Amino acid sequence: MGCGRVIAGENNDGTRAHLYLRHDLGGWAADVTRPPARSREASEDGQRQKRAFAWEGNDGTRAHLYLRYDPAGWAANVTRPPAAAKRARTGKGKSGRLPGRAIMARERIYIYDTTLRDGQQTPGVDFSVEDKKSIVTLLEELGVDYVEGGYPGANPTDTAFFKRRQTARAKFVAFGMTKRAGVSVSNDPGLSSLLQASADAVCFVAKSWDYHVRLALGCTNEENLESITASVTAARMAGREALVDCEHFFDGYKANPEYALACAKAAYSAGARWVVLCDTNGGTQPLEVAAIVEAVKAVVPGESLGIHAHNDTEQAVAVSLAAIDAGVRHVQGTLNGIGERCGNANLVSLIPTLVLKPYWAERFELGIKPASLKSITRISRAFDDILNRPATEQAPYTGTSAFATKAGIHASALMKEPQTYEHIPPESVGNSRRVMVSDQGGKSNFIAELERRGIRVAKDDVRLDTLIALVKEREAEGYAYEGADASFELLARGMLNPQPEFFKVESFRCLVERRFDANGMLKTVSEAVVKVEVDGEMHMSVAEGHGPVNALDIALRKDLGCFQAEIEDLELVDFKVRILNGGTAAITRVLIESGDATGARWRTVGVSDNIIDASFQALMDSVNYKLMKNRAMAGLAAAE
Repeated sequence: MGCGRVIAGENNDGTRAHLYLRHDLGGWAADVTRPPARSREASEDGQRQKRAFAWEGNDGTRAHLYLRYDPAGWAANVTRPPAAAKRARTGKGKSGRLPGRAIMARERIYIYDTTLRDGQQTPGVDFSVEDKKSIVTLLEELGVDYVEGGYPGANPTDTAFFKRRQTARAKFVAFGMTKRAGVSVSNDPGLSSLLQASADAVCFVAKSWDYHVRLALGCTNEENLESITASVTAARMAGREALVDCEHFFDGYKANPEYALACAKAAYSAGARWVVLCDTNGGTQPLEVAAIVEAVKAVVPGESLGIHAHNDTEQAVAVSLAAIDAGVRHVQGTLNGIGERCGNANLVSLIPTLVLKPYWAERFELGIKPASLKSITRISRAFDDILNRPATEQAPYTGTSAFATKAGIHASALMKEPQTYEHIPPESVGNSRRVMVSDQGGKSNFIAELERRGIRVAKDDVRLDTLIALVKEREAEGYAYEGADASFELLARGMLNPQPEFFKVESFRCLVERRFDANGMLKTVSEAVVKVEVDGEMHMSVAEGHGPVNALDIALRKDLGCFQAEIEDLELVDFKVRILNGGTAAITRVLIESGDATGARWRTVGVSDNIIDASFQALMDSVNYKLMKNRAMAGLAAAE
């Protein structure tokens, strides 16, 4: 027997119904369950009809269900199936019924982004109005359904941000508290600020744990329920879509399930489009969330329920997915999972999972389509740039290591068949495959990385064996080429395809002086001198900087003769130092990330028992790579 439940329709009186479709020897038939009771009576003129479900029997026939409502109540229709390619077989399954195969019409999941509000509670994050506008542009490109802009009236930035609607496609949401107990809607300044904001919707945060009602609000449980009802009603009367974040819902449910459910029901009965269950402390486990969502569905239907998870146990995405599986159809989160304490559910991980994984994609659809998903890696990294922090290399889907392999046997299999070590094609999320070169890598790693950089070499070329041996020897000394792509390319090209020597450093010297200035203030001054030969001419440059590395960087790039104009847009983006062994004479590894006006980024490495020398090695590689890259780009342009 084939049987599947689908929530298929809602009349404008608020009643709902569940559909069941069955196939047996007598043919196709449909049932409608009793709808849950609602506070409003059925209207005489309300009527909706919606195609919701399809089923295929083992005889090849299909059927579509339609749910209709009229003054007599709810009923279901089954359309005539197309002619079967095969005749029904008898005697299969229990009671002679055919098991069949479900073909479910996909249900819609709505994505709600709270980066600009909950994400701003991340330590060290403080968005300006311009930052928020830039982030909205990224969210609009991604295609989320709701953008929560902040808390108008709570601070000058958010108040200014809500002077006009900031989204073109997504619903723009203002966040704030329900009205205070004992104060009317019209006399509550916080609620007035929310309703005056240029927003499409208002999301109220409401207490749903009686412990917090008593401790934080200092009012009775009944007064809190009245505040929820009055606030939602006021938003709807003002023409806004109303949402309610039931704060601490899961902890509240465990402590007092009747009251937590009463809060959710009050929000829904007052007309809230979404009743969002919040795991505010982030400690509820996925299986607990699923069970509690099932209980909540007795008073609020799943198509009006949402989930808001925090990542305190590293399970915010898992909790969100468990809630969706249990019936919620609205999920909240942030870009790259930023948020209070350990962060919120990471939409950059959650969205690709829902769109690309068959377990979810066959049952649900988002406003974000697979084609637009290809921008998510760029959006994630652009957001990190706004935060002025490096992207997380091991971030799922979007990290530089998400589709990277280092072991030689893995790389060999990956080159033959990517699915051996990739759960999705990296291109589907705008990322790329990386086969890293290291002392663990074999020939497959090196050949793949060289080909990616436009360097072709035969597997039996003795120069390849020499390159592999050199890389492994240098990594034994402390170099790390999997994290220094530009240094590896310079090394490989120098060995396989002789490159021009753009400049030759004859010597460098760096002085650090700590002294009192004329005002009696203690200051440290770094001065560097670099002697470099360019095109047969010797140049000497002197520069002061904020520290010896900065002084050397300025001096090296101060006068490179005929190449000077080419490196004007070169900048040092990041600088990392790692001590490889203990003691004051330790071996030091320096990694430098550089960039230019084209938006390109590259990393170089230097290793020495002297941190200044290691830094200068990485700086020289950075400049050399920039000059080599310029010529490669010029060659491509000429070929075009």
